[in-house]
Amino acid sequence: MKLYQDDRAPNPRRVRIFAAEKGIELPTEHVDVMKKEHMSDRFTALNPFHRIPILELDDGTVLCESVSICRYFEAIEPQPPLMGTTPLEQAMIDMWQRRVELYLFAPASQSFRHGHPAMAALEDPQIKEWGAACRERAAKWLDYFDAELAGRACVAGETFTIADITLLCVVDFLPAAQLKLTDDMANLTRWHKEVSARPSASA
Repeated sequence: MKLYQDDRAPNPRRVRIFAAEKGIELPTEHVDVMKKEHMSDRFTALNPFHRIPILELDDGTVLCESVSICRYFEAIEPQPPLMGTTPLEQAMIDMWQRRVELYLFAPASQSFRHGHPAMAALEDPQIKEWGAACRERAAKWLDYFDAELAGRACVAGETFTIADITLLCVVDFLPAAQLKLTDDMANLTRWHKEVSARPSASA
C-alpha cells in the first residue's frame, strides 16, 4: 500500500502517526499541494475532491479521509487499540475526536487557508475576515481543551488515542494558523510535551 501525502500538512501527519503507533510500515509519495500537484489528472483519478491523504491498497482500492484510513489500520492491526475496545470506550473516543476536529481543527484550518498569504493562490476567494473570525474561535476552544486536560492525562481519558493524535497535529499546526499556546495553558502544555515525546510524533 502507499500513502499519497504532503509532509507539511496536518491531516497526512495524523495518518502517519496512527500507523507508527501500530507499527505499520507506510510507504509514502509526496504530493506538493503548493505546486497544485493535487489538481493533476493523475491525482484527480484517485480523489476527485483533491484532498490528501489518500491510501492506495495493493489491489488498487483507494481510501480517502484521514479517520477512515485510520479505521482501516485499526481493523487490520488492533493492537495497540487507538479507537477503543468496548462500546463505551469507542463512543467516548469518537466523541472527543469529533470535538477536536469540529471545534479546533476546523477553525484553525480555515484561519490558515484564509489568513496565510501563501494560501492566496489556492483559496479562491481568500476571505481575510473569515480567517480572522475562525482564528478567534479556535483560540477560545484552546482554552476549553486546556481546562478539560486538567483532570486527565489524555484527551479522551487516561490512554493515548486517535483524539490525542488529532489534537497534537492541530497544536503543532497553530503557528501556520497564526495561533499559539499561551503561558497560562499549563494543562495543554503539559499534555503536549508528553505526547510529543512519543516516538510516533516524529512520523
